[in-house]
Amino acid sequence: MNLKKFLKAALCGAMVVAMAVTAGCGGSDKKADSGKKVLKVGMECAYAPYNWSQPSADGGAVKIAGSNEYAYGYDVMIAKKLADSMGADLEIHKIEWDGLAPAVVSGKIDAAIAGMSITSKRKESVDFTKPYYYATVVALVKKDSPQAQAKSVADLKGSVATSQLNTIWYDQIDQVPDVKKLPAIDNVPGMIVALKSGKCNLIVTDIPTAKAAAFANPDLTMVTFPEDKGFKTSKEDVEIGIAIKKGNKELADAMNKVLSGMTEADFNKIMDEAIKKQPLAK
Repeated sequence: MNLKKFLKAALCGAMVVAMAVTAGCGGSDKKADSGKKVLKVGMECAYAPYNWSQPSADGGAVKIAGSNEYAYGYDVMIAKKLADSMGADLEIHKIEWDGLAPAVVSGKIDAAIAGMSITSKRKESVDFTKPYYYATVVALVKKDSPQAQAKSVADLKGSVATSQLNTIWYDQIDQVPDVKKLPAIDNVPGMIVALKSGKCNLIVTDIPTAKAAAFANPDLTMVTFPEDKGFKTSKEDVEIGIAIKKGNKELADAMNKVLSGMTEADFNKIMDEAIKKQPLAK
């Protein structure tokens, strides 16, 4: 073997060893400058109070990868707890809602922490952790509308309604008698614009989203109903989980260990904090 071939072989061998040493165990294989493994988490960064983007790190926000913006909200608060428990650096990726599950499947991100319901359909492509929030389905309407006086879903009869694309909320609209169901909207800000502009007079969503919207928009209000008169939902409709790649038991176990130590009251407390911190609330 001549010197050139020897050096080439030695270099290849060193690369193999380096890759073996740097392989992660649970989070991403990528290493941060600190030498710690990186937990890559995807979210819309436009879904307050679960997640949103802001121009600075104020309040504890995390910089969005490949951007000058920062992400914060309930999902980021939970993600920070999980990353800390795993000894990992948190890396946030801004991804459109429809791209979150595919990003998990492809390995672009380790997890989607994005207010995602644990549905049977989604479990066909990704695994989920234990719930990290429980979200009741409610109505979001204008304060001065007839819908604001509704005491049951039946009282919303004849409403013009919509919700977010590819969510269980959009399916719940069908429970409203004689409803005029508009096409689904890509994101929460778009839903709020549709309601405030009069394009629709009813948004079906969950309590955190409705509460945050009403907190930031005084002309809107959240309408809740007694259990026997509200939207009929299944367990999977209200359980919100973290999507991870199928078979990644190590990551699931690490996250579930943290989530198992938290109660529903803990989740609600963090969510209330997120609602007060959302940019539009200031």
